[in-house]
Amino acid sequence: MNTAGHSEATERRGLELTPFRGLRYDPDRVGSLAAVTSPPYDVVVRPDGVHHLQSADPHNIVRLILPQAATPSARNDQAAKTLRRWLSEGVLTTDARPGLYVYEQRDGNGMLQRGVIGALRVSDPAEQVVLPHEDVMPHIVADRAALMRATSANLEPLLLTYRGDDSTTATADLIERTAEQPPLLATTTEDGFSHRLWAVTAPADLTTIQSDLARQQALIADGHHRWATYRRLRTEHPSPSPWDHGLVLLVDTARYPLRVRAIHRLLHDLPVGDAVAALDGHFRVRRLEVPLPEALETLADAACAGNAFLLAGDGAFHLVDHPDPDLLARTIPADRPTAWRTLDATVLHATLLDHVWRIPEDSPAHITYIHDTAATVAKAERDGGTAVLMHPVREEVVRDLARQGVTMPRKSTSFGPKPASGLVLRALDL
Repeated sequence: MNTAGHSEATERRGLELTPFRGLRYDPDRVGSLAAVTSPPYDVVVRPDGVHHLQSADPHNIVRLILPQAATPSARNDQAAKTLRRWLSEGVLTTDARPGLYVYEQRDGNGMLQRGVIGALRVSDPAEQVVLPHEDVMPHIVADRAALMRATSANLEPLLLTYRGDDSTTATADLIERTAEQPPLLATTTEDGFSHRLWAVTAPADLTTIQSDLARQQALIADGHHRWATYRRLRTEHPSPSPWDHGLVLLVDTARYPLRVRAIHRLLHDLPVGDAVAALDGHFRVRRLEVPLPEALETLADAACAGNAFLLAGDGAFHLVDHPDPDLLARTIPADRPTAWRTLDATVLHATLLDHVWRIPEDSPAHITYIHDTAATVAKAERDGGTAVLMHPVREEVVRDLARQGVTMPRKSTSFGPKPASGLVLRALDL
């Protein structure tokens, strides 16, 4: 018997989810719960997105997650003052008992997702408890860290997934039973999703969830920058402290498979004509005079045969595929698994952005990452830039690479549905 291996296996720490006293809107103090929620901070994509959400209700959560002021310091100070004012006015109130929260999202097309919100122990990548699959941009981590320091709060949960098995059936059953009870809150947001939240506070139920998850490993589905922020802030505060944990939603994708969508790119200073001209001799380019849905179908078909992209911004679509193999060999690092080297995002960043178009991927002045397909096209057409539309990656590819410790190019995937921001917050100093 390999006692060393046995000891290592038994001592390995899994997911450690801790109850907390949720901070929630008082429904009697706001216009409606739907009016105070928001998509996650990085998915507010419409041109007037922040203004639209601020106008929905004076207490919309966007005033905390995306405060508006002249400087970063002023923005963070404003968020902190707003949070303190809402607490003092009773707009936000703290639940009486610590608990974990069962959260449900449902749309009108049969999509149902349920999971558990709690405060998860922040772990290092070497522990392989929480697996990232994308690189992060340092300036975004710095921005989120400054906001969390100023507010001393986790303002919105990350989305993490795990693959449930026979050892998690007790938690799965508990979630289903809980969803049969009257919820703490229920609302329907403007995207058509209904949201319900329940508190789990009974000690036996908390123990069931914690014991089941202690044997699990999670994949970051959405929130790489906020997880990196949690890790940074944990190192700034001597342990033990509330910063040892961060707010997450954990979803068992064996029971509730997530949708995986692409994140598109908007290249601000590159007109479509110049983008297409630079591809001559490197990729095949075909102009498509068709509506967006049909163009996306053509992209999906092309992606089955190899790397493919859609360019937009001049009123048409341009299918880019059949890259020159010699060009790929020269521009893509050879020291990574084949699954990574053949990703569309890898080819986009290593070959197109770095080599052909020479656009710095980490400069907000040159490139914006947008989840909404139509919004990306509209912005490109309005601003004279180039929209690069991507085809989504399968979840199995993402998880396999993450388990190998291989990170994908930043903003490679969009898992969903994402939790709405504003339903439950975690204050670290209460």
